Parts: sequence; structure tokens; C-alpha cells
Amino acid sequence: MRREIKKLSEDGFGIIKAGKKKVYVPFTAVGDIVEIKKWHREKKKLVAHEYEIITPSPIRTEPKCPYFGKCGGCMLQHLPYSEQVKFKAEKLENLFGYTVDVIPSPKIYGHRNRIDVVISTEGIGFRRRGTWWDVIDIEECIVFGEKSGRALKSLREFIEDFKLQPWDLRKSEGFMRYIVMREGKFTGELMINLVTYEGSVPDEVQEYFNFADSIYWSVNSSKSDVSYGEPRKFWNREFIKERLDDVVYLIHPNSFFQTNSYQAVNLVKKVAKFAEGRRVLDLYSGVGTFGIYFAKKGFEVEGIEINPFAVEMARKNAEMNSVNATFYVGEDRNVENLGKYDTVVVDPPRAGLHPKLIRKMLKDAPETIVYVSCNPKTLAKNLEELKSIYKVEEIIGLDMFPHTPHVEVVTKLKLNV
Repeated sequence: MRREIKKLSEDGFGIIKAGKKKVYVPFTAVGDIVEIKKWHREKKKLVAHEYEIITPSPIRTEPKCPYFGKCGGCMLQHLPYSEQVKFKAEKLENLFGYTVDVIPSPKIYGHRNRIDVVISTEGIGFRRRGTWWDVIDIEECIVFGEKSGRALKSLREFIEDFKLQPWDLRKSEGFMRYIVMREGKFTGELMINLVTYEGSVPDEVQEYFNFADSIYWSVNSSKSDVSYGEPRKFWNREFIKERLDDVVYLIHPNSFFQTNSYQAVNLVKKVAKFAEGRRVLDLYSGVGTFGIYFAKKGFEVEGIEINPFAVEMARKNAEMNSVNATFYVGEDRNVENLGKYDTVVVDPPRAGLHPKLIRKMLKDAPETIVYVSCNPKTLAKNLEELKSIYKVEEIIGLDMFPHTPHVEVVTKLKLNV
């Protein structure tokens, strides 16, 4: 079956018609003419897995990564960056019904400050697109930067020298599971976190990663395939640091932090610009990324976060930056009175705001809400629920994730008067 790609799905797949059905074709561009040989069902969609690009689209560009088309991480690297930003702006316009500008990422390679690399019997690298059991063996990741190549080379030498067993994804057995790299892009500090099953890591690990500022050994003793583990030991520094504008943050292996530091600077500036008044509540405050930035700008800040460890890190960050910001452990929907704050900042998980919190916002009616969303779909749903008393005053997209279909959105809501 030969067809021309005339449209991309919101996930960045080319769409073709096969009778009354739609077939989604990965790694294609509008204008590509493709020959589809086989497709299968994948998450309720028909996805082509054997196909050939007969005539490439004139808008295509040569992907910089040698693993493009195999690794499932960078779906859009075959599109010029201007086309990626255009695609994301069109996606937001289709969703919200009006034009939303998207701020491009200041850097599109070497921008990620964290990557989680699988250590498996199939190889050391990233999942092959569409699989959980197969891994594309890589030498470096160019969206993280050159330090990834050095770290992976050292990892392979370490595993070979000490005969350490990589994890078997199909059997869920072995020892070495993940290497997680984190880098302060504005400080240059590097953290290496080796996630293993139960066992022990030789102390000689320090010699193999002597270029890292912090080396961790963490244990995931479950069969669950996650890159999160309980820290058992660290060498050198306990934390690395990252700087956004004039605020410094401590980074721990289990801290959540925006993965694109260069664009995160624009994000915190935009969120601070949208805030009004003096008293700010930072809901889903995490390690204090927004709250501490606000406090540095002179706002009175309280932060609420359900994760006790994140609250502990936020307090450390507040102390390090000498700011007046108070962080508490609590649930988003249990805040006593949202109305006493001039601005409420929310940065919820992908599922969006809890229905109880929506009802509380409508009841307490804080004058300004700044909503940061990594999932524009749930944002759109929540805006519909809030529109009875709020209006969207400003909305902007930020491309935190070049070469992927994902986009961050920041919205300023004002109480209707």
C-alpha cells in the first residue's frame, strides 16, 4: 500500500488511510510517500512496523543521531527544528481553539540534564521504539551531551572488569539495571547513579567514574523495570548543583527537576512574570523550583508537596539561597484557604488537577492562578472546569523537549470581576 503522508498525529506519527482505518507511521514527515508492508495494533492504534519511504518529503532534514529511527526517544529529529516548533504550535491551536506561541528551546542538542540508560543483556542504551524487551546499544546520547559517551565507555569497562551481570529484561534477573546521568548544565557538575538489583558494587567504581562529581549506587530490589532505587552508598559529593538565573538548586538522584535547564530558565521567568500580588502558594512545589525563584524575587512563598523527600530538598534549597520560603508536606486538595493568597501556582502531574482541588479553587476564588502543565490535554479539560469564574489572560507554550512531540504550557488565569 503506497500513500502520501498529509498530516501528523498529536504524537508525531504520520497518518495514512487504509480504507476506513487510520495507520500511524513513525519517523515520517508531511509530504513523504511511503510504502506500507505490515502494521500491527499498538495501544489501540494500527502502527506500521514494516514500511519504506519511497519519496522523501522536501521538508525532511538529516537526523544528527545515528540511532534515529531505532531508539524511540527522539521521534521528530528528521524534521527541521523550525518545523518541530510549528507542529507543536499547531497542536496547541487545535486543542485550545486559538493561537498559542511556542518559545523554542535555546539549545536542541546537549540540552537534557538527565538520561536513564538501560543496562541489559540486549545492550546498554535505550528501548527500541515499541518494545520493552529490546534495547538499542549506544555509545553516547547527543541530547545529553559528550559526557554521556565517556560515562558509557567507563561503564562498559567496569562491567567487564568485574564480571557484573547485566539485567535480563525478559527473565527479570541479573544485577546491573540502569545508569542514570544528571548534569548541571550551568554548573558543569555531573552525577552518575548506578541502579542495580540486590548485591554489592565494588568500591573501585570511583576509579572508573573519577570525572564525576557525585557517584551513587542505588538498589531496585523489585522486579519492576524502573530506574529509581534506594540509595545505598555515594562517593564524592552527596549532591550536585544546578543554577537557573540567580537561584541555585541541589540535585539528588531521586529529585525531580526540569530536564531542560536552558529552557527551564525561561520557564521560571515566565511563571514569575505571570504572578501578581505579594503572597504566593506553590502547589506541587517539588524541590522548590518555582517557590524559591519567587522568594528570590521578593514574594512571600508557601509551598505544598505530597512527597516528604522533595519537601526536605526544597527546605535545603531555601536555606542555601537564603530566602523566606516555607515548604510543607500535604495534599493539593487539603489547603485550608486558597483565597488568602494573591497567586496560586500549580504544576500538577500529567493527570491534571484533582476534582476536589478544582472545586476548592471555584469556592475560594484566588485572584490569580498560574497553571504549569506538561500535558496540554488535561490542562484544556481543567480550563473548561474553571471557566465559570476564571478567564485565560495569557497562555504560552515552551518547548522543553526538542525532537519529541511534547510541549510545556503556562497559563495565567484571572478571576472574572
